[in-house]
Amino acid sequence: MADPLYHLLVAPDSAAATAYLNHLQALDLASLCDTEPQSLAQQQASTNRSLQALSKRSHKSIIASSQRLADLSTALPDLQRATAALHHALPELETASAAFEQRYSRSADNAVLDRRRKAMLVARNIDRVADVLELPTLLSSAIAAGAPAQGSAAAMTATTSTANYTAALDLQAHIKRLRTLYPAVGLVDDIAKQADAEMKAMATNLVASLQGPGIKLAGAMRTVGWLRRVAPELDEGWSGGSGGGYSRRGGGGAGAGKGAAANAEGALGALFLVCRLANLLSTLEALEPLRELADQESAKRAAGGGGGAARTPWAGGQQTERYLKRYIELFREQSFAIVSMYKSIFPSALPAPGSSDEGGAGADAGDGADEPDNLQPLPSALASFPLHLVELLAETLRAYMPNVRERASRDSLLTQVLYCANSLGRLGGDFGMVLALLAEELQEEGEGGEGEGEDDEEEEWVEVMKKHRVQASRLELLASGVGAGRTAQAAG
Repeated sequence: MADPLYHLLVAPDSAAATAYLNHLQALDLASLCDTEPQSLAQQQASTNRSLQALSKRSHKSIIASSQRLADLSTALPDLQRATAALHHALPELETASAAFEQRYSRSADNAVLDRRRKAMLVARNIDRVADVLELPTLLSSAIAAGAPAQGSAAAMTATTSTANYTAALDLQAHIKRLRTLYPAVGLVDDIAKQADAEMKAMATNLVASLQGPGIKLAGAMRTVGWLRRVAPELDEGWSGGSGGGYSRRGGGGAGAGKGAAANAEGALGALFLVCRLANLLSTLEALEPLRELADQESAKRAAGGGGGAARTPWAGGQQTERYLKRYIELFREQSFAIVSMYKSIFPSALPAPGSSDEGGAGADAGDGADEPDNLQPLPSALASFPLHLVELLAETLRAYMPNVRERASRDSLLTQVLYCANSLGRLGGDFGMVLALLAEELQEEGEGGEGEGEDDEEEEWVEVMKKHRVQASRLELLASGVGAGRTAQAAG
């Protein structure tokens, strides 16, 4: 203790040493001899423990710092060399930066920037692009939902079908508008092609719905209206809308107007009649069980009247009568419905009163007018359709009327045919005189029998016509009498 104390007394280096010397001066001799050495020993032990704890806690960082300081002598020269290399590379960096700026400058057209700009535009409008891509799927779903259901699982109502087809047509119109606005965009062109394929499927569904049973006037008008929008070429097929049609529009005067009026239905009129005729044939095919029974009676009649003296009189025909009555009734209902619906849907296809006279006068009047068109427009599809219907009925009557030999039954069937003829006659298709031709054909087939039977067959249709006209005149008299009675009561 004497040596450290001596050093402190000789040259105190700090304020702590001076403070300690002042502390010693304040102590007495006993404290200096007994207490102070113990206090110094405790302070030394405490300092040693603190140093040990510090070395244990911070020896790793101290060692790492020592190593870094040892490496600093080599790192500083490396830093100097790297700084010099960077200094020499700065001109090259400046040159490359100037070239980059010149290459991607916005002052001139730049293909790279255009591609990036388009990519960014697509990224910003990805939701809209996704909506456009979903248009064909939505169109297909709407068409599939509006298609007529098949079989006994048909649960689609007319309202649902109308809503779905209307939505499909709206989607198609939107796609056409996109194609008009963006004709050079390949994506829009592909979507338009897919939409065209779906619209062809919709046209197929609409044609199938026209062939369905039980279609009403409102449904038929809606379906034809949809077909006009889905397949406009059908509406122009007979009027030469694309320049290669069946009639000529170039004629002047009243002839051109008459041709346009006659062909206003396009090909839709013929399509409608064909579809409804297919439905009529399928409806008549439902009478197959009755027709088979009638065929059996025809075979029995042919077998019973095969030969001369052994010929036995025919007494059958009940099943044939049932078949013909049902056949004529269905034919009357369906044929009247077809023609009446056609006239309601295509009123402009009907000829106007006095159109032929007006057309001839218009073609001849006036000097310097255009020469009349020698190629007359095609008539309406309805012009020959009743003839086909009548031929269909006449073939059935020719085949099965010989089976019915009872006079009352034949009169009933012929009267039913006359009612059918009058029903179509209200629409301009009366075929009552066909009975005369039918009677002649049946008479020719029945040659070789008894003369009395031939005379009866010869006069049969005449009597039926007379009875029918008498009944019709009575109905007219009753109707006029009721009207006159009401008028007299009102006057009184």
